[in-house]
Amino acid sequence: MEGSFLKSKGPSGKIIINRSMGLMSNSSQFTLGGKPFRILGGSLHYFRLPRAYWRDRMVKMKACGLNTVTVDVPWSLHQPQKEEFHFQGGLDLEAFLQLAADVGLWVILRPGPYIGSDLDLGGLPSWLLRDREMMLRTTYPGFIAAVNVYFDKLIPKVVPLQFKKGGPIIAVQVENKYGSHARDGNYMSFIKEALRERGISEALLTSDDHEGLKHGGVKGALRTLNLQKMKHDHIKYLEAVQPNSPVLVMELWTGRCDGWGGLHHSFAAEDLVSVVREMLRRGMSINLYMFYGGTNFGFMNGALANPSYKALVTSYDYDAPLSEAGDYTPKYHLLRDLLSNFNKEILPEMPGLRWKEQYEAAILFQHLSLWDALPFTHEPFRAQFPVHMESLPINNGNGQAYGYTLYETSITRGGSLKSGGNIQDRALVFVNQSFIGSFHHRNLELAVPDGKGKRTLSLLVENCGRVHSGKEMDNQRKGIVGDILLNRKPLRDFTIYSLDMTPAFINSLYRANWKTVPSKPSFPGFFQGRLFVNGYPSDTFVKLPGWSKGVVFINGQNIGRYWDAGPQQALFLPGPFLNSGMNQVILFEEAEADLKIQFEDSADLGMTVDI
Repeated sequence: MEGSFLKSKGPSGKIIINRSMGLMSNSSQFTLGGKPFRILGGSLHYFRLPRAYWRDRMVKMKACGLNTVTVDVPWSLHQPQKEEFHFQGGLDLEAFLQLAADVGLWVILRPGPYIGSDLDLGGLPSWLLRDREMMLRTTYPGFIAAVNVYFDKLIPKVVPLQFKKGGPIIAVQVENKYGSHARDGNYMSFIKEALRERGISEALLTSDDHEGLKHGGVKGALRTLNLQKMKHDHIKYLEAVQPNSPVLVMELWTGRCDGWGGLHHSFAAEDLVSVVREMLRRGMSINLYMFYGGTNFGFMNGALANPSYKALVTSYDYDAPLSEAGDYTPKYHLLRDLLSNFNKEILPEMPGLRWKEQYEAAILFQHLSLWDALPFTHEPFRAQFPVHMESLPINNGNGQAYGYTLYETSITRGGSLKSGGNIQDRALVFVNQSFIGSFHHRNLELAVPDGKGKRTLSLLVENCGRVHSGKEMDNQRKGIVGDILLNRKPLRDFTIYSLDMTPAFINSLYRANWKTVPSKPSFPGFFQGRLFVNGYPSDTFVKLPGWSKGVVFINGQNIGRYWDAGPQQALFLPGPFLNSGMNQVILFEEAEADLKIQFEDSADLGMTVDI
C-alpha cells in the first residue's frame, strides 16, 4: 500500500483516507485520517479457533456492523520455550492482521506482554517461573530481559501493518489492566517505551476496570474503561481522571467465562443491547469483549483465584454474539439491527452457517494403563526433594508448562498423608498403583492404609490452569511445590515423570502395548478408538456420558479437558481438526469410562445462571 492516501470503500462508495493522520482524540471524539471516527469493535482471538475459520468470524463481525477487531497476542503460545518462537500456522499473526485488512476491519492490537484473556498465567510463559525471585509484570531484571527478547521478535512483525504505513492497526494497547496489579511505578513507562522504540507509532491506549483507572494509566496513552452494565459513576470517574477526551469502553463484557463445578453464565441479549444503545447515544466508542469467544483448546485455560481457586472450562463461548461454533445468537441479531440503524447503511449480507454433524459414536476398544505409558514420557528425573513442574530439567531447560506430573517415592508404613496446600492443583494418590484418594484445594489430608514391606506411593498431579490475574500470579508454580508429610515426616527421594501430553507424546503411543479393553480397565488410563468421517468433515460436539474427568485427543491434537463436575457437557470439535475417512480418538481418563463417546450436532454448555 503506497503513499499516504488510500482508496477505501466507505458508506458513499469510494472515499479517500489520509494515511498521514492516525487515530487521534480531540475533546469528545476520535478522528481517523482527519475525519470523525467511532470505534465499533469486537474481540476475536486467533488462537481460540482454527485458522480455517478466521475469515468466517471476521466477515460475520463486519456483517454485524462493527468496524474494528481487537486482537490479543499470547506470549506463552508464541514463545513456548526461551529459544523457540511460533508464528506459523494457527499462530501466524501477520496473516491474521492482513486478513482483517482484506475483510475491511481496522485493528486494535494488544501485544501485552501480559494480556489476561482468561489464559493460563494471563498469557505469560511458565518458564519465567523457573526463576525463584521472579516478579511478573514489574521492572525486575529477569522479567524485563525476557520481554525485550520477545518484543524484538514480535514488534517488527506488526510495525509494517500500522495505519500510517498502509496497514489496519489504528491503536496499540500498553499492557492490560495494570491498575489493578500496580506494584511498580516504572513498569508501564518501560512497556510504553519498549513499543515506541521498536517502531510503534500509532495511538497508544491503556485499559482498566474502574478500580484500576487511577494507577493503570501512563503518560502519552489514552485511558479506557472496562465494564458490563452502564455504570454512570464509573464513566464520570474516567472523565474526571482524563477530561476533554473521547470515552472508549475497551472491554464491554458480553458475558463471562465459566469455571468447572459452577454454572454457565449468560448475560441477557436485551440487557447488552440496551447498554450499547445508551453508550452510542452518549457518543462513546465501544469494543465488545468477546464478540466471538472460541475454545480453550489444549491446556490454555486460566483460573480464578477469588473467592477460591477455580479452573476455567474448555469452552470460551462467553455467551458472546457469535457462539463457540460461529452461529448467530439473539444477541447478534439485536446488535446488527441496532448498528444497522446507527451506521445508517445497509450492512453486508450475513454469511451462511456451517453444517454440524452428528457422527456415529466411537467405540474406544483399546486400553493402555498410565503405568504402561510411562516409558514414552521424558526421561524420569530423580530428586531428593519434590520439584515443581516449571523447574523440571526437560524441554531444553524450560521445564514443564502444562499437563500432569507423576511423583513416586517408597513408603514402609501407612498413616496420615498431608499436602499442606503444596499440591497444585489436584492429585490422584496411589499405593502400589491402587487408588486411595485425591488431594485438591479443599482436601488436604488422606489416610494411607497399612501394608507389609516397601510400597510405592504415587501422586499424579495436574496443573488445572494457572490463575490469569491478580496478586496470586507470582505463586502459580504447579506440581508439588513444597513438602508432603506422612505422619508429620516429609517425603523424600522422588522419581518424577513429566506427562505434558504434547502431540509428540500422544503420537509416540502407537508403539505402546495397547490391549483390548478388559472388563475392569485400570485407571488412570488411555483409551483409543476411531471416528469415521464420510466426505468433507463438519463441526461436531464430543459428548462423554459415563466418563469422569480427562482430556480428548483427536489425531494427536488436544481439543481440551472434560469433567463431569460440569457445567460444560460437550466439547466443540471443529471440522478442520478432522480428516475425511479415519480419525484417531484417544482419551486420557482419570477414573471411570463408558467405552464409547458420542458426537452431537449442538453445544451443551450446561445449566445456566444469569449475570
